[in-house]
Amino acid sequence: MNDDFDPLITRRGTNAIKWDAATEDNMLPMWVADMDFRTSPAVINALEARARHGIFGYTQVPPDFYAAIVNWFSRRHGFTLNPQHLLYTTGVVPALSAVVRALTQPGEKVIVQTPVYNCFFSSVRNQGCEIITNPLRRQGDTYTINFDDLEQKAADPQTRLLLLCNPHNPVGRVWKPEELLRIGETCLQHNVIVIADEIHSDLVQPGFRYTPFASVSERFMQNAITCMSPSKAFNLAGLQVAAIHTANDDIRQKIDKILNIHEVCEINPFAVEALIAAWNHGETWLDALNLYLHDNFKCLKAFFHQHLPAFPVIPLEATYLAWIDCRALSCSSAEITALLKAEEKLWVNEGTIYGEEGEHFIRLNFACPRSRLLEGLNRIKAAFERMLTP
Repeated sequence: MNDDFDPLITRRGTNAIKWDAATEDNMLPMWVADMDFRTSPAVINALEARARHGIFGYTQVPPDFYAAIVNWFSRRHGFTLNPQHLLYTTGVVPALSAVVRALTQPGEKVIVQTPVYNCFFSSVRNQGCEIITNPLRRQGDTYTINFDDLEQKAADPQTRLLLLCNPHNPVGRVWKPEELLRIGETCLQHNVIVIADEIHSDLVQPGFRYTPFASVSERFMQNAITCMSPSKAFNLAGLQVAAIHTANDDIRQKIDKILNIHEVCEINPFAVEALIAAWNHGETWLDALNLYLHDNFKCLKAFFHQHLPAFPVIPLEATYLAWIDCRALSCSSAEITALLKAEEKLWVNEGTIYGEEGEHFIRLNFACPRSRLLEGLNRIKAAFERMLTP
């Protein structure tokens, strides 16, 4: 199946943010979280068939859309969803913002577990809420949750929500059922609602298993909102499609109202067809993709071990985003990424956009053909070796 993922496909000139945001033709982008692979053939075939119809008017969302979501989560993750508990919208970030707006008042508090996906911060701040950090603990070569700190932050009567990243971006953890159970019990005790961003749920490395937060307990199901989408796993971000699940009728009605107020309650006909095709017919392709990404990560780890042993790569359980410790360099994450762009024409993310706990880290997207990955790694090697030389 590597033939599906090895070809170097030209994206520059297609208005791709990842490639066309840079003005230099020799800039290699390994930053924003989309992949340099074509999506599943099942999705392409469905979109081609829809395009041939030639009329793209206002679109209603059919029962097949909801059935595809329900069947996928049942088959793939053992999570039984009620289709009547689902809402649709244009993306997970609009979903997060809508949920925060629906369930908080300006000045109330929302917990985030840093370092974490940077759009969490804007989704909270844009609603006039206060961000409360529950920093993850670096323990050895992995990250864990500081539950004592979480208990203290959740106990504040002004705290209304916890934004949970499951699996976690950027540190790559797949939270274990016992960790999710403790999160859920803490939040229930203090009347804190959990919003679970589970967009990376289908990008799990061999040997690990994603557990939907809401599946852990029926009580959690009533106290949780799950945001889901095929956009990361099937490379569909530009089609703008996501779903929101909550079994709590009152919460769902509040979210639905906000989706309508902010006009993010409609999706386009290609988004509908893509989600149905991906989650009905894309499983074999996805399994092959995950194996390729696993091999890419092994390649990346081996490269750093051989050529850059002073820069630990955090072990990855999910996503296609490597979290790399650059404390061996006596400069900030912003300085490192600026140097990589200026001197090596390599674009990666600075760790501090994910919170101050990301200082001295970089995030690298390795969802690309292996030859392109090796080119990026060699550019890092050249830059870091110069920086380490007295």
